[in-house]
Amino acid sequence: MLWLRRLTAAFLGLVVLAVLAAAGGWWLLERYLDQPGPLAEEQLIELPRGTGLAGIAARLQTAGIIEDARTFNIATRVIGRDRRLRAGEYRIPANASPRDVLDILESGQIVLHALTIPEGLSTVEALAVVERHPVLVGDMPEALPGEGELLPETYMFARGTTRAQIIERMRADMARLLAELWENRQEGLPLDSPEEALILASIIEKETAVAAEYHLVAGVFVNRLRRGMLLQTDPTVIYAITRGEGPLGRQLLRRDLEIDDPYNTYRYPGLPPGPIANPGRGALQAALDPAATDYLYFVADGTGGHAFARTLDEHNRNAARWRRIRDGG
Repeated sequence: MLWLRRLTAAFLGLVVLAVLAAAGGWWLLERYLDQPGPLAEEQLIELPRGTGLAGIAARLQTAGIIEDARTFNIATRVIGRDRRLRAGEYRIPANASPRDVLDILESGQIVLHALTIPEGLSTVEALAVVERHPVLVGDMPEALPGEGELLPETYMFARGTTRAQIIERMRADMARLLAELWENRQEGLPLDSPEEALILASIIEKETAVAAEYHLVAGVFVNRLRRGMLLQTDPTVIYAITRGEGPLGRQLLRRDLEIDDPYNTYRYPGLPPGPIANPGRGALQAALDPAATDYLYFVADGTGGHAFARTLDEHNRNAARWRRIRDGG
């Protein structure tokens, strides 16, 4: 039975060698996965949907994130992570190891881009911001939103988002916020519908850039509506002239106040027929929850804010003071 013992010993020796080889191979694999990569500085990389592991590895090599696509491909398959990688745009830090790269591509934490629509832009102006954005894709939709239908916010989105999608998101956000605020509106307001609240909010937005004044300005307009007074607000006259196509580009003149247009609140009582801009959240909240005040007038005070008055005499004094400041007197 000597031959059997020799055969058994030889077999056991081969097993030991195989185990040692496997252990050594695994050690090399782990060392490879944790080795710092060649990327000199942080970089963005986009992995389109449907890109397989070979395609991902090739893109990583081309971008200088890994040394060799084939080695990365094999290592990823051996450790069973080849089916976990997600499409999207990712931020890869400098010297990221292959394991770091896999962790990032599995996380789904894609890069988000920002689109900011400032409060008070007309729809024409807001759509121009959307059209100019370098990351958004696709043409502008044929059915464009009306004035006041877009909620000014900073919108975060992934690369590949279309202009039509972001516009619809802005429109849906405005409709949702307006409905929510309308349901919780102050009782007894001289507003018959959410649409009228939107109109008032757009005027508030254009009248003041000081958020702390929103509710007070709203209180003035609500008081005037309740008393049947003309709103006499300059931004509506400007809208009558420009229709939101852009800034007036000059001072409003006295003869402008005589324009025969339903948006001219110096001639036509009540609210104008539609919004004059896209109001933000603060102006919308103010329109539906105005300050309890007996002010009926306000005028610029020279500091960026406004001086408020209860009587016409007081208002005229404030207006005279503002004219002196404006004219450098």
